[in-house]
Amino acid sequence: MGVIEVENLTKDYGFGRGVFDVSFSVEKGEVFGFLGPNGAGKSTTIRHIMAFSRPDKGITKLFGMETFKNYHKILNRVGYIPGEIALPQGLTGIEFLRMMQDLQKIHNEERLRMLLKYFELDKVTLRGETKKMSLGVKRKLAIVSAFMNDPEVLILDEPTSGLDIVMQEKFIDFIKKEKKRGKTILLSSHIFSEVDATCDRIAIIKDGKIVSEVVANDLKHATKKLYKVVFKEQKDCKEFIKEVKNSKFIKLIEQNCENKFVLILTDDKDINKTVNILSKYEIKDFTNIKETLEDYFMKFYKEEQDFGGIK
Repeated sequence: MGVIEVENLTKDYGFGRGVFDVSFSVEKGEVFGFLGPNGAGKSTTIRHIMAFSRPDKGITKLFGMETFKNYHKILNRVGYIPGEIALPQGLTGIEFLRMMQDLQKIHNEERLRMLLKYFELDKVTLRGETKKMSLGVKRKLAIVSAFMNDPEVLILDEPTSGLDIVMQEKFIDFIKKEKKRGKTILLSSHIFSEVDATCDRIAIIKDGKIVSEVVANDLKHATKKLYKVVFKEQKDCKEFIKEVKNSKFIKLIEQNCENKFVLILTDDKDINKTVNILSKYEIKDFTNIKETLEDYFMKFYKEEQDFGGIK
């Protein structure tokens, strides 16, 4: 049983908007990445986990308890960063943090001081009114608020949006440290580097549906590798294609003999056999093409990429 569980979650807002039959779980001590562009359904799913909305179908659970019915038992054990920051007006930064401490009924001053120093929120900044703060400062306040009571679970929706690059890197380092401390983290993002650097497993969501779930290390250390082979002559390219067309250990991914190249997929254990076949031909270039998380993701969003890319 996972610490965070989503079972067949459906929320239909009409016109294809919402989430549809979404299921996943996050184990204790795991960082789970929820990857997709804006509008794919990440925030809708998270709002249901946080009990801000009732599902049409399905269920969301934290610590084995249905969230919508038990939110009062759950929420002070969870740190949450919303995708859109809307801080209450009429408060200074430090007053906002004190208000959140009172609501959570936890006043961990040592941890608060550590977080304020780490995320570079000085006393002058904290005395400013929240409505006059920049998006970056508001985001840092939301981060400190989520982490300051040292919760068991962290649910982070686009947590670095509005932060500069240096602070984004500091946040990623901080998440790695929290992971080592055994925290359970759901990280929703559209930033590949952020997900790639921190997550153990990754779910890709498209049009409100999970289209893939992958173990991050399987991508980084896959035994099946993609190679680009460039031949000196077109005839060698054509002959090679004929020879490996029905091969059990070489898969043709793309063939373009007009430009004298093919893309092939083969397992590490079969690389010697593959090289033996290639040695019969005059080869101009033989290159391993490493598949990144972005490459993997774009397989599911190729149509959008062809029509101008994800915004």
